[in-house]
Amino acid sequence: MVRRIEDYALIGDRQTGALVGRDGSIDWLCLPRFDSPACFAALLGDRDNGHWRLAPAGAGNCTRRAYRAGTLVLDSVWETERGAVRVTDFMPHRDRAPDVVRVVEGLSGRVAMLGVLRLRFDYGRVVPWMRRSDGHRVAVAGPDSVWLRSEPPVRTYGEDFSTRSEFTVSAGERVAFVLTWHPSHRPRPRQVDPYRGLARSLADWRAWAGRTTYRGPYRDAVERSLITLKALTYSPTGGIVAAPTTSLPEEIGGVRNWDYRYCWLRDSALCLIVLLSAGYREEAAAWRDWLLRAIAGDPAELQIMYGLAGERRLPEIALPWLAGYEGSVPVRLGNAAAGQLQLDVYGEVLETLHICRCRGLPAASPAWNLQRAMMDFLESAWRAPDEGLWEVRGTRRQFVHSKVLAWAAADRAVRAVETHPALHGDAGRWRAMRDEVHREVCRRGYDAERGTFTQSYGSEELDAATLVIPRVGFLPPSDPRVVGTVAAVQAELDHHGLLHRYGSRHRGASAVDGLPGGEGAFIACSFWLVDALRLIGREDRARALFERLLDLRNDVGLLSEEYDPVGHRQLGNFPQAFSHIGLVGSALTLAGAATAD
Repeated sequence: MVRRIEDYALIGDRQTGALVGRDGSIDWLCLPRFDSPACFAALLGDRDNGHWRLAPAGAGNCTRRAYRAGTLVLDSVWETERGAVRVTDFMPHRDRAPDVVRVVEGLSGRVAMLGVLRLRFDYGRVVPWMRRSDGHRVAVAGPDSVWLRSEPPVRTYGEDFSTRSEFTVSAGERVAFVLTWHPSHRPRPRQVDPYRGLARSLADWRAWAGRTTYRGPYRDAVERSLITLKALTYSPTGGIVAAPTTSLPEEIGGVRNWDYRYCWLRDSALCLIVLLSAGYREEAAAWRDWLLRAIAGDPAELQIMYGLAGERRLPEIALPWLAGYEGSVPVRLGNAAAGQLQLDVYGEVLETLHICRCRGLPAASPAWNLQRAMMDFLESAWRAPDEGLWEVRGTRRQFVHSKVLAWAAADRAVRAVETHPALHGDAGRWRAMRDEVHREVCRRGYDAERGTFTQSYGSEELDAATLVIPRVGFLPPSDPRVVGTVAAVQAELDHHGLLHRYGSRHRGASAVDGLPGGEGAFIACSFWLVDALRLIGREDRARALFERLLDLRNDVGLLSEEYDPVGHRQLGNFPQAFSHIGLVGSALTLAGAATAD
């Protein structure tokens, strides 16, 4: 059975996440962290690479499913000839060990259930040793240990290197399964009460969701995206992963398969802006503290991404034993882009810290010193070519977006000194840099004949990233160069009403990034177009596009990185923080428009 990316839903405990299919199978789970080896890797291979299915015997996909309002608790319902049953999946906010809890509840009739647990540690490669202990099934291999129990106990046996559970539920009956990971050298972990865990999870998530100050349109969609972004936050450190998966392809069968289980400074900065705008100051403070720890040291050594705790070494390797999602190989671990130069990151970080300051976030003593050091580096480095925000693996270029964000960095530094007398810095020097960057971009990055900013100096290609020019204040929305850029990007990067990231009418993405094959429409770029259309006064078109983008979400409100409007399916890693950041950001933009109206 082919499972589309949108067939999955996310559950998680804010330290890792699992993908649950419509058929009741958990096909992806890394324990104990987002970036740990997977014990269920069927997503990138087949069932022999690890999964856990729990569903009515002989049944296919569930009849319907949904998250409980304001939570990350998932209900899947099967209606069969013999009755109806609900499976509730969640991961309690952990104490010490991570738990996956699955509660089966009979709704009507009498339904025979079948559970198949196939654990495969180290990304589907290692078959563990299974044994029984005090009514539990225990799987051990190397550093990993997983305990499985059910309440009440059900018939469980081993078959074909898997654990099978068979039982029947009638209306009103419940059976709960708890899967717990812990280091194999340590004693058995404390048992979690599944029903108390469910009540606590519901209360915790609803308490968090209830803190939002957002009261604008599309509130249900915004709340679901905010919950998803919170689920992608690694709570011990405050870092935010780009996605909980690796190697879901940007093109089915292609090689554009990357590991996104790390903390990109850009994505995290943009995420914190929308969370702060929605009222979540605590998360902003936690991310700022994570940032100061992660990038401490020489600003010249700043990386575009780090590990969950600020780790710097993220070597990229391939896993040859995994066949890839629908044959899309290689399956990669790590990300070589961590060593790239992307100058825009300095601008995004400085803008976010500036916004935190303006929103009244309590000052952190190293923060301003860090910003001054970053500006010292950027003053000498902004003229250099870089790989840009799209992480091209070809020749470095003078990307317009990188220069615009260098301008934003200088602008925020100047404004900080002008509005906060206690902050010391050479505003005159930064102002001169800001003006020089602005002149150069307008002279070398703008194609007057076509009336648009281009992707890089002297290039023919366009780039959807230039849509952020009015948002960061580089030019006012009414400027003809902004209006022309919006029109040109729409015309040349259009992909059935959505946007490619870059390219031209005559040359695709491979001409820019040096990689074979193509990709889908990049969802975040289309949200940037919503923002740009709204800013230049095209309100109706902005709302129409936003509502079309909402329709791209799957049945539980989740978005991947890209979308194939021809095959009508999601592509890329899932769920993708960048896409949900775009959704919340555009809703805030449109809400501002509604307020103004």
